[in-house]
Amino acid sequence: MEVLMNKHRYVCVLVAILTLSFSVFAQPAKESKELVVYAYDAFCGDWGPGPAIVEEFEKQYGVKVNLVSAGDAVEMMTKVISEAGNPWADVVIGITDDMAQKMYDANLLQRYESPVLSDIPSFLHFDPLYRLLPFDYGNFAFVVDTERMKAQDIPTSLASLVDPKYKNKVILIDPRTSSVGLGLLLWTIEVFGEDGYLSWWEAMKENALTITDGWSSAYGLFTEGEAPLVLSYSTSPVYHVTYEETTRYQTAIFCEGHSTTIEGVGILASSNQKANAQKFVDYLLTEAQLTIALANSMYPVNSKTELPAAFDYAPKPKKSLSMETEILAKNLDRWLTEWTQVMSR
Repeated sequence: MEVLMNKHRYVCVLVAILTLSFSVFAQPAKESKELVVYAYDAFCGDWGPGPAIVEEFEKQYGVKVNLVSAGDAVEMMTKVISEAGNPWADVVIGITDDMAQKMYDANLLQRYESPVLSDIPSFLHFDPLYRLLPFDYGNFAFVVDTERMKAQDIPTSLASLVDPKYKNKVILIDPRTSSVGLGLLLWTIEVFGEDGYLSWWEAMKENALTITDGWSSAYGLFTEGEAPLVLSYSTSPVYHVTYEETTRYQTAIFCEGHSTTIEGVGILASSNQKANAQKFVDYLLTEAQLTIALANSMYPVNSKTELPAAFDYAPKPKKSLSMETEILAKNLDRWLTEWTQVMSR
C-alpha cells in the first residue's frame, strides 16, 4: 500500500510539473512590456529617422521601444501578415497607401483617430477608418547624378528613359519587394495604361543596370557611382543638401506627372500596449515630423511643421498622379504577375 501511495504522489507531482511547464510554454511569445515597432530598413538605419525618434520618445515618456528593421515595406507587410497567429509587433511604420488594402483585408489593424489628425490636410487621410494614419508623403521620381550626366541628357519623361543612350545607366527596384518599386509599376500604368505599360518595361529592362530588392541597396549603388540615374523620390536631393551640403544630386521632373505616395503608421489590434502605441503614433505626427522629413527626405504631413530651406531643392511636380484604391486592390496581383512574366523572359 505504501509503495502504491508513493507512486501515486510521484505521478501527481509529475503531472503538476508537466502542466506548469506546458502553461509556461503555451503563453504567447511576446510578454515584454516594451513597445515593439516594425519599420522598413531605411527608417531604422543609421541615416534613417528611427533611432533618433526612439531615443527621444523613450526619454520623454519612459517607454522602452524595440525598433525592428523588418525589410523593405512589402517584406515588412508580408511579415506582419504571416505573424497573425502569433503577433509580435505593436506598431508598424511604412505601409503605403498603394499597398494598404492587403493589411485591411488581413484585419490586423486597430482603428485610431489621433487628435493630431486635425493638423493634417484632408487629402492625406487615405484611410477613412484610420487603421493607417499618414506620417509623410512625396512623389516618386528619378534622381540624377549631375557630375556623371550632362544637363542635356537628363530624361524628361518615362518614355524618354527607354532611349538606348540610357543603357546600363538606370537603377530600378523590384515592385514585389519594395514600395518604391511598386510605385514605379503603378506610375507606368497611370501614364501608359494597361495596354502600354508592359511594353515600357520590356524596353526598359534593356537599359536597367540592375533591379534591386529595396530602395536602400538601389540608392547605395547610385551614390557609389554605379549608375547616374536611380528610382527614388522627388525630395531625395533634400538629404544631400542638408547633410552633405551638395546640389550634385537633382530630381528629373517629367512632363506627364509623377506618382504620389503616402506612408502610413498603424497599431496592431493584437497589441497589449495600445496606450503607449497611441502615444508613439501621436509623437510621430507631431514632434518627430521634422526629423522624419529631413532623414526620409519626404514632406511632413503635419501642416504646422516648418521646413528648412533645403526643401527648395525638391521641385514639386506640376501634376501628381494617383490611382483609386478599388482599382488597385482589384488588379494589383495580376499586374505583378504580368510584370514578373515580362521581366523574366
